[in-house]
Amino acid sequence: MTLTASHEPPQGLSLPPEWSYNDSANLYGVRDWGAEYFDVNTAGEAIVKVPSNGGSIEVPIIEVVEAMRLRGLEMPAVLRIENLLDHRITAINEAFKRAIENAGYQNEYRGVFPIKVNQQCHVVEEIADYGSRYHHGLEAGSKAELIIALTQLKDHKSLIICNGYKDAEFVELGLYARKMGINCVFVLETLGELDIIIERSKALNIEPAIGARIRLASMVEGHWNEDSGDRSIFGLSTDALLTVVDRLREHNLLHCMKMLHCHLGSQIPNIRNIRSGVLEACRYYAGLVAEGAEMGYIDLGGGLAVDYEGRRSNETHSMNYGLDEYCTNIIETLQESLDSEEIPHPVVITESGRALVAYSSMLLFNVLDVRDHKPGKLPENIPDEGHDLLHNLRAVLDSVTVTNLQECYNDALYYRDEVREQFHRGQATLRERAMAENIGLAILDKIAGLLPEAKRVSAELDDLPVLLADIYYGNFSLFQSLPDIWAIDQIFPVMPIHRLNEKPTRQAVLADITCDCDGKIDHFCYEGEIHRTIPLHTLNQDGEYYLGVFLVGAYQETLGDLHNLFGDTNVVSVHINEDGGFEFRKEFHGDSIADVLSYVEYEPKYMLEQFRRNAEQAVREGRINVAMRQEMLQAFRASLYGYTFFER
Repeated sequence: MTLTASHEPPQGLSLPPEWSYNDSANLYGVRDWGAEYFDVNTAGEAIVKVPSNGGSIEVPIIEVVEAMRLRGLEMPAVLRIENLLDHRITAINEAFKRAIENAGYQNEYRGVFPIKVNQQCHVVEEIADYGSRYHHGLEAGSKAELIIALTQLKDHKSLIICNGYKDAEFVELGLYARKMGINCVFVLETLGELDIIIERSKALNIEPAIGARIRLASMVEGHWNEDSGDRSIFGLSTDALLTVVDRLREHNLLHCMKMLHCHLGSQIPNIRNIRSGVLEACRYYAGLVAEGAEMGYIDLGGGLAVDYEGRRSNETHSMNYGLDEYCTNIIETLQESLDSEEIPHPVVITESGRALVAYSSMLLFNVLDVRDHKPGKLPENIPDEGHDLLHNLRAVLDSVTVTNLQECYNDALYYRDEVREQFHRGQATLRERAMAENIGLAILDKIAGLLPEAKRVSAELDDLPVLLADIYYGNFSLFQSLPDIWAIDQIFPVMPIHRLNEKPTRQAVLADITCDCDGKIDHFCYEGEIHRTIPLHTLNQDGEYYLGVFLVGAYQETLGDLHNLFGDTNVVSVHINEDGGFEFRKEFHGDSIADVLSYVEYEPKYMLEQFRRNAEQAVREGRINVAMRQEMLQAFRASLYGYTFFER
């Protein structure tokens, strides 16, 4: 998109405004990554759209923010839209249902949510509740997650898939679940687990349901492709799989082999990888049937991607397929592969986590301050007695044209750095250095403004707009709320949630409020490309400026850490009603400073007492009076039990 300059319309004519909500929607790509859940309304507000009765209900996010503020829930905050979680469960299950009906597949689909993707209680509760009508189950990779699954799932037709390494206690819990009628399946990750399962099942006289995770040779594309292929750290080799079959046969338990499990990969961007992986999995399934295993289930793991970039491509943070295409590819490949060998169709299981929960959550925060790189006011002329290098810099500024950008850039850096060097040697004053840097910045700013007109631009000039970008300081911690940006260069959609009828005129990067140079967001996807800055609006003095980071429902909350001792943010779960109103179903106030101090082994009550002793000592020494002591104690206590983030 080209952002055109404004022009005054002829008198008497009413022309469209220079910038509209549609321009913002196109700029930030909300209709590409939003999957029809997010958009911009005519008032210039980001909205969440909840599908309902063939249409949608729209609620401006800024209205939810204002309602949160009235309830004492300040920024930053995670906002969850319960309806979107419900709809994602519906969408995935109905898409598989359509694919099964269209293909004439002779079995059913069972979805399973991997708890590790978002272990938050209210999220798992909602999935268990909304998913019960589809018998949508849970995947547990640890004893703690198995305990969650056993207490949250009420529908015994739903599956509990036990992945991960399992000790005797883990196995016993799963066996007791089977005794209670819960369909709990142990997936073998290693041969060593088989001995534990056999021994515990015989000791308790409870037959297990066993699956085997196979290590496929098929490789996938994307950041997480090490989940797949021969070097995957998970799964059995072909030889180990046959050892499992032989051992079960020896113990008269081969009929307990019910499932083949494979994990094609996480966030798979290319649909071709999915089809080839399913095809290979079918060969293993057929082989187990030929060995006499009872079978009946094939679990294809996760992999269904989220198009964070909205580019519909096979880039790591995108996807070149839709939900229906994904389901159809799986069902058709299974059917074609197994029909040729006259093998009954198994129940199809997928463990979609990211695609289930990502859309339902967003991180909202206000901007606290901006550090811009605008040059300050320059003198019209350098005084005759001014430093020669300042005269040289001023001459460069006056001579910048589109034909000499590189030359002026080189001269500006040279003269500016010379002034800095002379300042270091005591041969230039503080004010002379400040003026040199200010004129140098004005030169660079002028060059950057002419770059779009230049025929050729060198790499260093191409980076100039990034170097001159504003820094917008957001009230959040990247490490607490968006750890994947720091750890794996994850791309998330970012945009303002209001003022979208105004043209954004500043290019910016985002910094959080941690004292860490990695606490920044400096890669953004919009206009179909990755950029190192994002267009934002100038701050108004009379109101907050709110930004949203979208599609953050997967992994971010649980992976977050306590960098700088910033704790969990406020969290709100909102349900949008048919009339367009909304209700706060759940409110969770974020960690207090006392909370996070206790996480790292401090005792808040002792710390308060220690501060009281210090204040009392100051009274005895005559440094403060008793009234001031009380004010200090009150301020200390308020901070100790207050929010860890910035408060106005």
